[in-house]
Amino acid sequence: MAERRVSRWYFGGLASCGAACCTHPLDLLKVHLQTQQEVKLRMTGMALSVIRNDGFLALYNGLSASLFRQMTYSMTRFAIYETVRDKLAKDNKGPLPFYQKVLLGAFGGFTGGFVGTPADMVNVRMQNDVKLPAHLRRNYAHALDGMYQVLRQEGLKKLFSGGSMAASRGALVTVGQLACYDQAKQLVLTTGVLSDNIFTHFLASFIAGGCATFLCQPMDVLKTRLMNSKGEYRGVGHCAIETARLGPLAFYKGFVPAAIRLVPHTVLTFVFLEQLRKYFGIKVLA
Repeated sequence: MAERRVSRWYFGGLASCGAACCTHPLDLLKVHLQTQQEVKLRMTGMALSVIRNDGFLALYNGLSASLFRQMTYSMTRFAIYETVRDKLAKDNKGPLPFYQKVLLGAFGGFTGGFVGTPADMVNVRMQNDVKLPAHLRRNYAHALDGMYQVLRQEGLKKLFSGGSMAASRGALVTVGQLACYDQAKQLVLTTGVLSDNIFTHFLASFIAGGCATFLCQPMDVLKTRLMNSKGEYRGVGHCAIETARLGPLAFYKGFVPAAIRLVPHTVLTFVFLEQLRKYFGIKVLA
């Protein structure tokens, strides 16, 4: 029988950390753009503004929180998805149908999104700190210090504020990334044109990154509108109704900047994951 390798449960978290180290400046710029009170700068202008005011390394503000987020959010969703998928595939003696991958991705992403909420909140605060006046900055030393300060000053409930939206977004992103990556890779390999190599991983992850951006962009738009609102929305539902009145394309405003950040992160995550699986995975008989 042929031999293959499967991931260890923590490989997804490690791969996501590697990708985060490469794409963190894009994530930081996205947060800065989303929290502008008025649209004054685009991505390039914001990058130049941050570098000019605080130096190049300011693009990596909050990196420790970003890594901590990946070790909670991404490790949880990958561990749930890949562990259960491999167990079910072994029982079924074949790959799962796409709808099962979608359901599994949604469950894993929702759980991971909620688990990663505290780190996500600290991550946003640390990234946005550089924009605040010196006397208003929180100046967290690192992610764990940020969590301790929030817990001590604002309480446990504050750490999980926005948890429902983070969990919902996590479900959509995970369906787009993990379920669509698996399905795209499966379809590419069944053609017989390409083998299981790095080009296949790149192609499948590029498709998955586009799917993830398409699925979660409407929620990102609503989140941004709520963050920038001055009391005109009564909640997420009301915000969605008001946005829908502008037309369906209003939900995809900023799609390109979002894809510029999420697609490279998705590609790097799966390229790193496949290499970890290839060289350090658990050997099983196919």
